[in-house]
Amino acid sequence: MTPDRSHIQVSIITPNYNGEAFIAETIQSVLNQDFVAWELIIIDDNSSDESIKIIESFHDDRIQLVRLDKNQGAAIARNEGIRQATGRWIAFLDGDDVWMSNKLSEQISFMRKNNYAFTYTAYEKMNEHSQKTGLITVPEKVNYHDLLKTCSIGCLTAIYDSQQLGKIYMPEIDKRQDYGLWLKILKQIDFAYGMDQMLAKYRVRSHSISRNKFLAAKYQWRVYREIEKLSFFSALRYMISYAYYGTIKSYLK
Repeated sequence: MTPDRSHIQVSIITPNYNGEAFIAETIQSVLNQDFVAWELIIIDDNSSDESIKIIESFHDDRIQLVRLDKNQGAAIARNEGIRQATGRWIAFLDGDDVWMSNKLSEQISFMRKNNYAFTYTAYEKMNEHSQKTGLITVPEKVNYHDLLKTCSIGCLTAIYDSQQLGKIYMPEIDKRQDYGLWLKILKQIDFAYGMDQMLAKYRVRSHSISRNKFLAAKYQWRVYREIEKLSFFSALRYMISYAYYGTIKSYLK
């Protein structure tokens, strides 16, 4: 039974751009949730493929499709979703990732029980064929300075409480806008809290920025200098930590 929209508790923000290959699987993973008081706001960033038809083939009043007139990038698309959100909790799920069916029930219960304003969970990595390629575990909690050293929050796992924090928007940069949002939130609160429970699956695609270490490092530096306004030497110090946790540490596993 579809709940009345006035009782929506969680707003799920999903940007879509030419996502015909995976968007149906993403939507289905939301429909499979055992927590039903959600709205899924899909912001289409002026797609030219068949993804709009796929999205419109799902007939559920909790799914909203917002179409942008021109391609503007993931940050603007996600921020439009946040603007239109009516739920207390703001969650993020990209159009090629999926959630486990108990993701919302477990995480919202965790937030309610502890009165946490910002949380994240462990997640699985998979390839374009949905084959498992790894598992990302997470620390119990992180603060602003922890996150500057290395980003331990996967966008597909993050939820923040807009009742406690208000609506907070992503910096409108080309990449790493989710990381910029986490840092912005952690300037307001002491910690984000993690559930070391695998509740989502992140798809690593062949053209993903995470596969290009040099490009990822470039955007990391831009966040330090342009968004966080760190001094050159502070940014350099955090870049060394970023390189260690993101590169050297992976070789030690």
